[in-house]
Parts: sequence; structure tokens; C-alpha cells
Amino acid sequence: MGLFHNKERYKGYNIYSMKKYIDKKRLLFGLVVGLMVLITLILIIYYTVDTSVRLKRIKQYEEQIIAHKQDIIELEQKVEKERKIPQLTDAGRENVKNIYQSETKRAFLTFDDGPSTNTDAILDILNQNNIKATFFVLGTQVKVMPETVQRIYNEGHYIANHGYSHIYPSIYASPEQVLNEFNLCNQLVADTLGVAEYNSHLFRFPGGTIGGKYEKVKKQAIQLLEENNIAYVDWNALTGDSEKSNPTEEYLMNNLVKTTSNKNSVVVLMHDAQAKKVTVDVLQRVIDYLKQQGYSFDNFYSVIK
Repeated sequence: MGLFHNKERYKGYNIYSMKKYIDKKRLLFGLVVGLMVLITLILIIYYTVDTSVRLKRIKQYEEQIIAHKQDIIELEQKVEKERKIPQLTDAGRENVKNIYQSETKRAFLTFDDGPSTNTDAILDILNQNNIKATFFVLGTQVKVMPETVQRIYNEGHYIANHGYSHIYPSIYASPEQVLNEFNLCNQLVADTLGVAEYNSHLFRFPGGTIGGKYEKVKKQAIQLLEENNIAYVDWNALTGDSEKSNPTEEYLMNNLVKTTSNKNSVVVLMHDAQAKKVTVDVLQRVIDYLKQQGYSFDNFYSVIK
């Protein structure tokens, strides 16, 4: 009965027409599959190309970002370099002349006669306290310790000028010789730093500007220095580390207390010469005392502008 029923179902069909029907379905199926494969291939090609383009753009963006970062670094380096090259403006000259006047309490730590074997220890202490100081260097010592000069500069301290020789009869032979000593030292500093345009514009007379048998020459030299865009500064406070061959820490602290009393703006004279190990030993006490008295610390980068 089942077989008869199946025959009745396909009554009117012949083998040829059925085969034709099946071939059409197969053809339609093949077309659908082929279309799907084609669409898939198109999508694969599209996304492959799109991904390639995107990756190329990403790479370009990365290169642009790297180039931009490099530009920023170079600009920052240029700004930092320019910041470290003092420019003596009219405002700077007035600042130097009025260095001992201030409404707020400020202290300029200054070190003469270096660099020496003590300078690195002084720099370590200054760095530990986040203090920038001013170093009045000697040309003869710059020649001996160029790496230390570079460290002073790189760590943001101000390199000022104390002349070349520190030999009084030589320095004060004439006003012109004072200027020559400045220029000799200044050139050595510039060469050592590799900064051709460096000029501190700031001189400290060995022995100071007041008194002594060379006072007349010093006065004439002051005018000559000013004509050459060079300011000068002495000090109004000190530890007295150069007054004795072996001063004690207490002696230095007593001098500091006496000479800073009732002063808002203090330029503190110290030395980082070879024989001044006591300056290293007492420096932290000097800093602590000045902090306790309410002083903030500064160097001549904020003065020479």
C-alpha cells in the first residue's frame, strides 16, 4: 500500500522532468554558495585592505607622535639651555645692586675658589636639600676639574666668575688685568661646558671690593667691568671659613649667626677650596639654621635676567 501510495504521489512526473527539477535546485544552490563565497572573498579582501590601510595610518600616527615628542624634547632642551645662559638686562643690574634688600627672607649660598675635591660633597648636600647655590669659580681650578664644573652647571647651580689666578698682584696690576682675568675664566667655563655663548656676567673680586691696598684699582675696574656688561657682588654674611687655617664648626656657626642677624636678604660667603673640608662638615648645620630662621634659598639665576 505504501509503495502504491508513493507511485500515486509521483504520477505525471517522468524521470527527465525530475532530473531537470533537481538540476535547477542544484544550480540555484551552487549560485547561492558561489555568491556567498564571492561575498566572503570580497569582505576578506576589503577587511584585509582596510586593516592594511589602518595599520599604515597607525604607523604614520606613531611616527608623527614620536617626531612630535622629539620636537618637544628638543624644545625643552633649547629652553633649558637658554635658561642656563645668563642675560644681564637692566632689571638684572638693578637686582644685583639691590641684592641685600628684600621684603621676604632669602639666602644666597655662595662658594668661592673652587671647584675642588670638596665640591662634589657640597653638591650632594645641596641636592639633598633641594637648594641651588652660586659658585664663583677660579679659572685655574676649572682647568683642573672640568667634570665638576659640568656637574655644577647640569644640576642647576649658577657658575659665576672669581677670576683666573687669585694672585692679587697679578689680578690687580691694572683695571684691564681684572677684566682680562674675568675673560680668561669665562672662556674656560664656556669651553668646559661646551656652551660657546655662556657668560655669567657676574664677578666677585678676590678679597672683596672694599679696602686693601688695591682699592683704587678695584674702583677703576668696577667701571671697566660695567662697560663690558659685567656686574659684581660681594657678600653681607659669612661663616669665616677662610679666616683661620683650622676653624671649628662652632666658630663658623657663630659667625653665621652674627652676620645674618636682622637681615632679610643674605649673600653668604663660603669656600669650596681644597683646604676647606670644614665647609662641607658644617654645611648642613648652616642650611638647617637658615631654614629655622625662615629663609628660603635662591641663586643668581633669579637675579641676573
